[in-house]
Amino acid sequence: MKLAIMQPYFFPYIGYFQLINAVDKFVIYDDVNFIKRGWINRNYININNKKVLFTLPVKDKSQNKLINQHSYNFDDIWKNNFFKTLKMSYGKNDIFSEIIDLIKQIFNFHELNVAKFNANSLKIICNYLGIKTNLKFSSNIDYNRNLKGQNRILELCQQGNANIYINPIGGQNLYDKEKFTKNNIEFHFIKTLENIRYKQFNTQFIPNLSIIDVMMFNSPEKINKMLNEYKLV
Repeated sequence: MKLAIMQPYFFPYIGYFQLINAVDKFVIYDDVNFIKRGWINRNYININNKKVLFTLPVKDKSQNKLINQHSYNFDDIWKNNFFKTLKMSYGKNDIFSEIIDLIKQIFNFHELNVAKFNANSLKIICNYLGIKTNLKFSSNIDYNRNLKGQNRILELCQQGNANIYINPIGGQNLYDKEKFTKNNIEFHFIKTLENIRYKQFNTQFIPNLSIIDVMMFNSPEKINKMLNEYKLV
């Protein structure tokens, strides 16, 4: 059983979906503290050939509350302005109508809880890309929540019957692979290959933007190939 654990990011970059696609079970880590300047409610898109941050408004953000204790507070005005921004930047793309309909479907979700809203968006995008991985909330798992850091991750792996755990490369300084090995769990970091490129506009390529940008320029078949452009270290 290959397992990965990540906070529920909103429209994350392609490396996040590579991680989901690389495992059998993906645990949405929703019962940890909200990070104000993290990627839970924001990401980058391409506007006028520039990397521009968009942020989905969250009510009463606090790093002293869990992710699943937060709610979004956007309204129709905010949504329409966001859709207009996407049209201004990507509207001339052949695939724009299909992708904007998918994005509108995501925003029509009835639940504004941050964890549930983000999880639903991940499921819709995974379905669009043909990713079959099982997604599960950590808050629905019976495990020892008094544990911290890698001990808590190890506990989730054990509760999930994982024998292989895969983590984003950015966490190299946070984990001791040997500790997982001693508990019969093979540990790997996933690293997106630097040669992932696709035609954006007729300018220099901007990497690591939101999956929105990837979908606006590529068919699901092309993105599926990108999902395998990584290495485990």
